[in-house]
Amino acid sequence: MSDQPFLLPSDLKANYEAYRDDIREAALRVLDSGWYIGGKEVDTFEAAFAEFVGAAHCVGVASGTDALHLAMRACGIGTGDIVLTVSHTAVATVAAIELAGATAALIDVDPARFTMCPSKLRQACKALKTTGTPATAVIPVHIYGQPADMHGIMEVAQEFGLAVIEDCAQAHGAKIDGQTVGTFGAFGTFSFYPTKNLGALGDGGAVVTNNQDLAEQARLLKEYGWKERYVSALAGMNTRLDPLQAAMLAVKLAHLGDENDARRAVARHYDDAFADSALALPVRADNVEHVFHQYVIQHAERDSLQQFLRDQNIGSLIHYPVPVHKQPAYEGRVALPAGPLTVTEALASRILSLPIHAQLTDGQLTRVISAVGEWLESH
Repeated sequence: MSDQPFLLPSDLKANYEAYRDDIREAALRVLDSGWYIGGKEVDTFEAAFAEFVGAAHCVGVASGTDALHLAMRACGIGTGDIVLTVSHTAVATVAAIELAGATAALIDVDPARFTMCPSKLRQACKALKTTGTPATAVIPVHIYGQPADMHGIMEVAQEFGLAVIEDCAQAHGAKIDGQTVGTFGAFGTFSFYPTKNLGALGDGGAVVTNNQDLAEQARLLKEYGWKERYVSALAGMNTRLDPLQAAMLAVKLAHLGDENDARRAVARHYDDAFADSALALPVRADNVEHVFHQYVIQHAERDSLQQFLRDQNIGSLIHYPVPVHKQPAYEGRVALPAGPLTVTEALASRILSLPIHAQLTDGQLTRVISAVGEWLESH
C-alpha cells in the first residue's frame, strides 16, 4: 500500500479552490440580495450559457434528469411514445424517459466512440415500424465528452420523423465540425452535477434550444405551467435552477474553455504514455472536439488494474459497470429492438476511467502514468 495521499479521480475541492474568492463573492451577493428563486442571477447565467453553447435559448432547471424530462414534455412526448436511446449511459437517461411516461427502447453503441450507432438506430426504427409501434423520439448521449455521430443520427431521425433530444450531461463545449453539441436536435440537455465539466456546488441542469416555441413551452412547464402566478395554463412540474447555483455556475462558466483545454492536455499525456501499450485508448473522430469528461481505457484485466491503482492510493472509476438493460430495475423490461447489445455488454467488463480534471497537477499525472506503466510491465 502506498503512503502517498489518495488521488481522487475528480477533485471537487481543488476545483472550488481554483475560483474560491469569486465563488464566495457570487454566493454572498445572492445571500445579501434576499432573492432566492429565479431572478437576475438565473437570467444572466441562462443568457451566458446559451451564448457559450451557441443556442438562442437556455432554461435552467434543477438537475440533468429534469432537463431530459422537461425536454420530452415540451416536445409532447409522454404515455404511448417510444424513445430510443443507448444502454451504455448513466441510468438517468432511461429514468427520465420513464418519468415522462414514455417507454425506453435501447440500442447498441459504436465500438470506437461508445456513442449511439446510427446504423443500429435505423435498424431499430425499421423493426419498431413493422410492429406498428414506431419510435417517436431519440436521445443520443455524448458520453465521456465524446460527441455522438449527430450527422448520421439526424439523417435517420429525419427519415423516420423522430424528435431529437441530445443528452449532453458529459459534453459541455464539445463540438462537431465547429458546432457545439446540444444544438443539433430540438433540445440539448445538460447536467451541472458537481463532477461535470461545468459543475455546480450542488445540483442543477439546463435545456437549450433554437426554437422559440419550444423554449416558451419549457419555461411554462418548469414552473407548474404558470403564465401568471398561481394560475396554471397547462399541467407542469417544479424544476428550477436556483440563483445561488446560477451565480456560482456563471463564475465557473467563464473558465470552462480553459478547463476543457486542460482536460485535453491531460488526455494527450495519457495518449503519449500508453501509445504502445496493451491498453485500448480513447478514439476521437477527425471532425470533433472531445472535452474528456472522462479518459476511458480498456483492458481485459481491468479489475486487476483498478485494484493495483487502489493499492497505490490512486482512484479510478467504471462508467458504467452494468449496462442499463442488465440492471435489476430494467432487465427484461426494456425493449431491444435492434437485437442484442453486444458492444455495450463487452465494454462493461473492460472499461476504466483514469483520473482527469482541470486541476490535476503534473506530479499527480506522473503518479498515474507510472502506476499504470508498472502494472502493464507485469501483465
